[in-house]
Amino acid sequence: MNKYEVVGVVGEGAYGVVLKCRNKETSEIVAVKKFKESDEDEIVRKTTLREVKMLRSLRQENIVSLKEAFRRKQKLYLVFEYVEKNLLEILEEHPSGLPLELVRQYVHQLTRAVAWCHQHNIVHRDIKPENLLINPAPDAAGATAGHLKLCDFGFARTLPKGDQSITDYVSTRWYRTPELLLGCTHYGKGIDMWAIGCIMAELVDGQPLFPGESDIDQLYIIQKLLGPLTQEQYDMFMRNPRFVGLKFPDMSRPQTLERKYAGRLPDDALDFLRCVLRMEPRERHTSEQLLQHQFFAPIAAPPRAVRPESSADSATVRAKARGKQGNQELHRRALPSRESQRPGAEDGGLASHFAPQGSGIDGSAML
Repeated sequence: MNKYEVVGVVGEGAYGVVLKCRNKETSEIVAVKKFKESDEDEIVRKTTLREVKMLRSLRQENIVSLKEAFRRKQKLYLVFEYVEKNLLEILEEHPSGLPLELVRQYVHQLTRAVAWCHQHNIVHRDIKPENLLINPAPDAAGATAGHLKLCDFGFARTLPKGDQSITDYVSTRWYRTPELLLGCTHYGKGIDMWAIGCIMAELVDGQPLFPGESDIDQLYIIQKLLGPLTQEQYDMFMRNPRFVGLKFPDMSRPQTLERKYAGRLPDDALDFLRCVLRMEPRERHTSEQLLQHQFFAPIAAPPRAVRPESSADSATVRAKARGKQGNQELHRRALPSRESQRPGAEDGGLASHFAPQGSGIDGSAML
């Protein structure tokens, strides 16, 4: 950390702290993620190595940039570009939702980021407002969307070949697919597509689409809107020991997306949601298909200036909603938000990815 001057604390969480720092040599402002545990901690080693590997292979304008990785005094550090806000903060400023043109721009940028990951056979597995960083647009009035960047790849995985299973407990509950809630370990890119739909709906409403208080409540809320589980999902529900003795009421008459957004969303926006918020994972559109969706057609033209409404008590409104989930993710931006700590990626040897600062080796050159 010798070449960085700490300017402030961005946030703090289970894994460590994110510091706003200034590079003493270049005066560049960066975000430095400092891990609490030493690099001998197996969970920290594997999670950090996974994130470094992913970000090395995923350099793209809508994905946060990792500038440097190093260790000092047995502590691990990741240095990221500094991004001023995240989408949760934008939503807190506008609890009634954003104008459709801003929704379109943000969702388009998110879809581009996810498409880039999926082209590299990588699933993010933890898409949520806290992990969507926003550099505000030059227009201070908020007439255009800021520059969105997907961050926190600690849970990201390269999809295995064949029938190999993957860890099932991923993503924050409100953005989790039915199959994940049911304990499925053979899932794919569809889990990220579902999350895109949840984010879009939250941008429209200003509040989470499926704010479940438990896994069973989450499944109930999803079915109330979208209809019953598929037969395969129902069988998984009946076999899952966590749900023994539980059953759902009749879900054959759901509210439906059409009724929920009647008169509020145009046909192309509603169809976009229908394309990703599908109970059957195999029916969800791919990221490449979404990029060709009619909803994004106006993106090619200059965006129409729109002004989102604001609210003085917006932070209180969203804080109450998120408090129901027991969400302890106040650290935000580049810091991982962990509901559990799990080993995941193979440890390919940290020495090849981290340079001890002050050793004469430039850590950024290794990335």
